[in-house]
Amino acid sequence: MKKIKGHKFYTFEEVFKKDMKSKTFRNAYNAELAQMRIKKQIKETRIKKKMSQTTLAKKAGMTQSMIARIENTKHGFSYDTIYKISSALGKKIKLV
Repeated sequence: MKKIKGHKFYTFEEVFKKDMKSKTFRNAYNAELAQMRIKKQIKETRIKKKMSQTTLAKKAGMTQSMIARIENTKHGFSYDTIYKISSALGKKIKLV
């Protein structure tokens, strides 16, 4: 923490460390992190298989825009959606 002209300024690390003490914040943070990892795996697998979003969407029974939203935005997803996408990519869902 730095004080400048009577104002307190905290680093990201200081704020994050304090917030991680909250069970609610920690659970939300971990849930968001898990979704981000899944989204990254979907995109990386699709690209590795040289598959377009449109092709993946057709195989998964959804629209290309839905695949794009899942890969590139904070758009949430259901287990059913991830199951369809993973099946279309020839992958299994594994909870660790």
